[in-house]
Amino acid sequence: MLRNDFKIAWRQLKKQKLYAVIKIGGFALSIAACLLIALFIRDELSYDRSYPDADRIYRLIAAFDNRGKREKGWSFPAPVAQVIRQDFPEVEQTGRLMPSALFDGAGSNQVRSTDMLQNTYEDKFAYADQSLLDILKLPMVYGNRATALAEPNTMVLTKAMADKYFPDQDPVGKTMILNENKERIYKIGGVIQDFPATSHFPFRFLLTLTDHELWPGEQSRWNASNYSVYMVLKKGKDPAVLQNKFKEMLTRYYLPVLKSSGAKDPESVIKNTRLMLQPLTDIHLRSADINDWQSKGDIRFVWLFGAVACFILIIACINFINLSTARSASRAKEVGLRKVVGSHRSGLVRQFLMESVGYSLASFVLGLVLAILLLPYFNQMAARSLTIPWSAWWLLPLLLLGAVGVGLVAGLYPAFYLSAFKPAQVLKGTGAPLSKRSFLRNGLVVFQFATSVVLIVGTVVVYRQTHYLLNRNAGFDKDQVMLLQGTGTLDPVTVLPSLKNELLKIAQVKQVSVSDYLPVVDTKRDGNPFYREGRTKEDAAVGGQKWYVDADYIKTMGMQIASGRDFSKELASDTAAVVINEAMVKALGLKDPVGQRITNGWQTFTVIGIIKDFNFETMRREVAPLCLTMSRFSASSMIAVKIDPAGVEHTIASITAAWKSFAPHQPVRFTFLDERFAGMYADVQRMGMVFSSFAMLSIFIACLGLFALSAFTAEQRIKEIGVRKVLGAGVGNLAVLLSKDFIKLVLIALAVAMPFTWWVMERWLQDFAYRIKVTWWMFLVAGSLVIMVALVTVSFQAIRAAIANPVKALRSE
Repeated sequence: MLRNDFKIAWRQLKKQKLYAVIKIGGFALSIAACLLIALFIRDELSYDRSYPDADRIYRLIAAFDNRGKREKGWSFPAPVAQVIRQDFPEVEQTGRLMPSALFDGAGSNQVRSTDMLQNTYEDKFAYADQSLLDILKLPMVYGNRATALAEPNTMVLTKAMADKYFPDQDPVGKTMILNENKERIYKIGGVIQDFPATSHFPFRFLLTLTDHELWPGEQSRWNASNYSVYMVLKKGKDPAVLQNKFKEMLTRYYLPVLKSSGAKDPESVIKNTRLMLQPLTDIHLRSADINDWQSKGDIRFVWLFGAVACFILIIACINFINLSTARSASRAKEVGLRKVVGSHRSGLVRQFLMESVGYSLASFVLGLVLAILLLPYFNQMAARSLTIPWSAWWLLPLLLLGAVGVGLVAGLYPAFYLSAFKPAQVLKGTGAPLSKRSFLRNGLVVFQFATSVVLIVGTVVVYRQTHYLLNRNAGFDKDQVMLLQGTGTLDPVTVLPSLKNELLKIAQVKQVSVSDYLPVVDTKRDGNPFYREGRTKEDAAVGGQKWYVDADYIKTMGMQIASGRDFSKELASDTAAVVINEAMVKALGLKDPVGQRITNGWQTFTVIGIIKDFNFETMRREVAPLCLTMSRFSASSMIAVKIDPAGVEHTIASITAAWKSFAPHQPVRFTFLDERFAGMYADVQRMGMVFSSFAMLSIFIACLGLFALSAFTAEQRIKEIGVRKVLGAGVGNLAVLLSKDFIKLVLIALAVAMPFTWWVMERWLQDFAYRIKVTWWMFLVAGSLVIMVALVTVSFQAIRAAIANPVKALRSE
């Protein structure tokens, strides 16, 4: 029987080539898309799961009120890790990490081994406790993990960096110099395996915190938060119970600090602050509401792409069901005859399910081939390095199970539908269902195109939001600003000013500013509490940024002075002055702010100017309060150079020559501010490209099904078309006759999809402080596109049937 079933399935496939191609091709495209999305989701969900005790490792998070808004943060004072380890027996070990570029050593550096002269730029430096190596159980290539960071002035390299600077050597005990600081030479204490790509730790150099303070006295101070705190709990301990105990730590240690500093209503601050434990495996995907130091994913994107994959697969299954039931009339006599000669319904169900599984198996094979071919392009578009895990034992069984499962699910309804025909009626020609009047089939077509509308509008909104972010007036001039990097090796008192003066001699250079604080991510930040002078006890602190800049910073960045004046090099008093932004004025409640004095608790400044707000973080957040204070020349790893757009290549050559005269042993390295700004939204752009690609694919698959249905409808009504043509109907009339039913279904799909789409897109846009509005024209574009595509798809078949010779349709069965 099985052999006979295979023969019948093969004959059907050869007899219905167009429909077989659409069934298999649509399935294969959807399966390829689902495989690519599955690889992406698997990669996202695998973050930080490779550490041996990953299920017991947590990061400390604080939830607090900031000017009426609930926020979360990751940074804590230096003593917190030790206090948790001592006071809470549930905790096995704690460790600190300091990744911020605020302090020298973290972030990026010019580095060389002590036996080299040439400096090399490297990033991904962080300070870490010795205990952090033990918590993560990082695998060692060289050295002893238990002592790798135990001594002062030691560092740990990843294997890639060890191979780069000490090829074919054991570098333990060798020394390296950062930024030409020969007063603090680092000894290599160990080499670890590279952090996996699926780790939220991107570091290549870990600098010890043993006997090291980022600023004098910080080890006993609770008024500066710079560290991320990780801990591993003892086996069997409940993190929820431990979280509730953390309030004791806030009351015992932090409340006295707030009271001694004169904070307003310190008891209320403690009451509204909650310390939480975030599982290590949640950090990558569930930190969207945390102002973090690293790029991260978003669990909502995982759910979104999972939903898109399901929709694409469902659309392909709908095509299969629609085509199978639509062609019921052509198989009605086959069912009738087989029942007459003794076939049972179970045998017919088995036959149709076997055909369905056969189509599915063929589609899976073709889909896997397509996924292999498309994977490099998907990786490039999504900025990933995904691979198909051929060596995994579960891959082939899972694919086989998926092929059989999808085949059974897609073929179940057609199998029972077709096998239910009554032989007496179908053989007389009265019992075959009218395929053109299937309520279920029409409903499935509506679902297909409603899904397409959701994806099209989503694509339009994502594109428009990304375009808005990249082209919105950020409040500063990011064009033609070169960022000359690696200046941290130059003496800030003598060499750095000379380099600045030399650059200003170049004709195409307009302005030069020395500062590490720039309005793009991954540059220095310095959070401070601010008060009006004399109001530290009466007012709640305003959290803001304090940036050290030179007198040319505002002019170089093209920022606008709203009132007051800019810094002046000629006025020595300006070193105690500040220029603040409008957000700071509003937060402090200042009226006529120029001339007033503000304090951060240990320094007091005179406000000499107000600059208009500019976005110095991602536009997902509103502009925060900012205070600029002048530093004549301090150590800085970056110089901003505003250049003339004409003759850029010649200007770069001149700047390079000037650099070589001051740093002959260090290659020039630069980037442009607008590139760094665009990089802040690269993830949004990538997700938009991926989303739009899958949206177009889903529309294409839906149109494949519509094309086949319209072709079959025209085939079923061929005699009606012939009679109408003989009676004088024109091609236009016949095309409208065959198209109107499908266009009605598309219009219903639009009506169903629009409210849901509006709700989904509004929710997505809530993540952005600066965002576009979802307007009517977006739905008009999506609706027009769907109607146009559907009309072209259906009209092709309708016109083809309408221009056929009616004699062929009427002269024979």
